[in-house]
Amino acid sequence: MRLILAAAACLALTACSNGEKTARYLIDPPDSGQRVADRLGTAELKDVSLPEYAASDEVSWQTADGAVRSNTKQLWADDPQRAFTLTLARTISDLSGATVIAEPWPLSEPPRRTLEVRVEKALALADGSYRLSGRYFVGDATAGGANQARSFDISIPLADAGPAAVARAQSQAIAQLAGQIATLSGPGRSIRTSSAPVPRIDDIFSQPLPPLEGS
Repeated sequence: MRLILAAAACLALTACSNGEKTARYLIDPPDSGQRVADRLGTAELKDVSLPEYAASDEVSWQTADGAVRSNTKQLWADDPQRAFTLTLARTISDLSGATVIAEPWPLSEPPRRTLEVRVEKALALADGSYRLSGRYFVGDATAGGANQARSFDISIPLADAGPAAVARAQSQAIAQLAGQIATLSGPGRSIRTSSAPVPRIDDIFSQPLPPLEGS
């Protein structure tokens, strides 16, 4: 009897640990063949900020009751934040010829600009679409440089409700976001860097005092 129970337990453990039952999906934006002018030059892309459900290893979707659900057997092939950040940087670079690199910056020459993306929604919705929305910011510290604070709201129709369709739609959405960032487009505004930045408090107090009169 003990042998039978041990054998059954071993079979159950083997079934649970069967990697073939776990599906992993890649983020891989298609190359549209489109090319745009380089408006970023060199830019460091900070780690993309994702909602908690989108940063999870599991592929998430919304059901008709509004709940966000996932399946432990349907996973992303890479850490979602890492994959999103690296893929976005590469896609912007391929599209525009700019040198956009995910942090940390590896080159001895510092980047001219910093790029930050804050995603507010990245989800396959119950209405049959994948939605990617949020804001992106381009910082340029040089005098007279153009800083950007803009929003994005991208919707991609889903071919079906399966995780493979979600992965394809997310890849297409990232490609569209890359195009928007590369062209510095979307609702928002451009803010010029002041040519005379306000000195920091510690800089003010570090300066020598003027000599007293009559000294």
